[in-house]
Amino acid sequence: MDDKPTLPDDLDYHNAPGTRVTYRARQRATDRTSWFRLALHLPAFLLSLTLVLASSLLLEAWLGLPAWLPTAVWTVSGALAFHRPSERFIARHFLRLHHPLPAELATLAPVWREVTARSGVDGSRYELWIEESDDLNALAAAGHIVAVTRRAVEQLPTTQLAAVLAHELGHHVGGHAWSGLLGWWYAGPGRLAWRGLVRTAPHLIRIARHTSYTASAILVALAAWLAFTTLTATYGLPLLLLGLPFLMAAVGRRAELRADAHAAALGFAPVLAKTLHELLKGESAGPASTARPRPLSRLLSSHPDHRTRLHHLQPFLAERGR
Repeated sequence: MDDKPTLPDDLDYHNAPGTRVTYRARQRATDRTSWFRLALHLPAFLLSLTLVLASSLLLEAWLGLPAWLPTAVWTVSGALAFHRPSERFIARHFLRLHHPLPAELATLAPVWREVTARSGVDGSRYELWIEESDDLNALAAAGHIVAVTRRAVEQLPTTQLAAVLAHELGHHVGGHAWSGLLGWWYAGPGRLAWRGLVRTAPHLIRIARHTSYTASAILVALAAWLAFTTLTATYGLPLLLLGLPFLMAAVGRRAELRADAHAAALGFAPVLAKTLHELLKGESAGPASTARPRPLSRLLSSHPDHRTRLHHLQPFLAERGR
């Protein structure tokens, strides 16, 4: 199958069970968006590694357990993102997904088979899941998880459902799903430490209020000195962390546009454009605050606005119009 198959927009299921399908030799890749996302997760990984190593040293002092062992186990634990039983555990307990019911699978399976056949991908390598939600949404996670909401299965026309699945497949073939999961996993210790600090801070403030002004001033001065020393020793590199949320959001938006391009290349550009136009009409009819998000919210959003997505679909629509 070519990289850009030319098939009609309406699904007539040319690739029904038993029909011969040609698969690509390279089923998935890692595009620049995925590599950049992994690079942005590097500071969080180093922080988490430091915390894990410190905890391992404490365990070594208390229990005699070699410090390198827990650190090494945590370092290689990211491979579980591609372990099917671990993926199913993540799907059920972290993402709150469940397997499709027979009626839902009867709707999803032929559409998924057609989408993956158009892309030259072996669809049996992935698992379809359902999110119990009234939103029209879908997600790709880990190495093989593709999920859609119950409402999407029940209400979306076949072509729109296929376009949604093609978009999520784009996240998998571009490496967006597994790189996002790895970043989330390896940032876990740092994330837990931050949550612990946030929960502890009010208690520390409450204790400080009951101490003398001199003791409070000493604590503030000590914290300021520690922060200044850290910034000086690292040439101010920690200040770059302030920009990470904006960079991560920008990478997320780029990943969404690449997934749109994947679906459009499979022939779903008109369907995506129609869906986005409908969403734009719905936004225009809503409150002004909903139709026009604030600039800061847009910068921190992991999804591009509908007009931006429509703009990037124009080359595909023009090509089909020739």
